[in-house]
Amino acid sequence: LGEALLTPTRLYVKSALAAIHTGGVKGLAHITGGGITENLPRCLPDGLDAEVELSAWAVPKVFGWLARSAGIEDAEMLRTFNCGIGLVAVTDVKTSGHVIDAFQESGEKAQRIGRLVRGDGEAKVVYRGQIKW
Repeated sequence: LGEALLTPTRLYVKSALAAIHTGGVKGLAHITGGGITENLPRCLPDGLDAEVELSAWAVPKVFGWLARSAGIEDAEMLRTFNCGIGLVAVTDVKTSGHVIDAFQESGEKAQRIGRLVRGDGEAKVVYRGQIKW
């Protein structure tokens, strides 16, 4: 637990610049306080929602421990913590592979965690599936 809590903040500048240089990045969301729930919509226009598949990534064990120990519900965990997703790149589906490759070549773990869908107002995140604690 101590090691997990003392891990320094990850910086994404170099890897994000490499991804941006592919020409495929439409937006970036740094997932800090507010989690995916509050940070991702900030880089989306109204009328566009992000569907995030909760089983798409392995959540670090410390978040599962925290959720269980403190009795924190999944929605609150996703609204408060990054749950292992530090940065989200918004891309066109046609260029997403190049963007993922650029992040991976820069030493980051990168994968697709969702898709953009037409919304009916202010941009928001819609979660699908179950989070794997």
